[in-house]
Amino acid sequence: MPGSTSNAVVIDAPLDLVWEMTNDIEDWPRLFSEYASVDILERDGDRVVFRLTMHPDDQGRTWSWVSQREADPRTRTVTAHRVETGNFRYMNIHWSYSEVPGGVRMEWRQDFAMKPDAPVDDAWMTDNINRNSAVQMDLIRRRVEARAAEGIARAKETRS
Repeated sequence: MPGSTSNAVVIDAPLDLVWEMTNDIEDWPRLFSEYASVDILERDGDRVVFRLTMHPDDQGRTWSWVSQREADPRTRTVTAHRVETGNFRYMNIHWSYSEVPGGVRMEWRQDFAMKPDAPVDDAWMTDNINRNSAVQMDLIRRRVEARAAEGIARAKETRS
């Protein structure tokens, strides 16, 4: 049975700031703790093809893959999939953003299946993605909220 995850966080910041920061792919190594680098391979409007490289794992291995991502600023949604699938048969990701009491709800839905010869199965990867998404979403929440607070502080200084 294929894997599927859904994780969400509420970020206490303006929608435009959340959208801007989380869709600035070139800045992902500073936004996420797991990415060492991002290389943009192709850009066509809101569609971007890019290579993500992670920091080395506990065994010193560096994982890298190519993804395609298309943002829709009108609906505040993003669809993405891995072009180089590695151990996945497929990996599709859907991001959505909505204003809610307390800020912006950002949700990541991931649908995937592991290849039969992958070192882990769908259940293991589901658990891993759920654990890691919680960590990364909390980090992103804190970083975006800090940027929002900086903007508020600057605005108050300007008015003084």
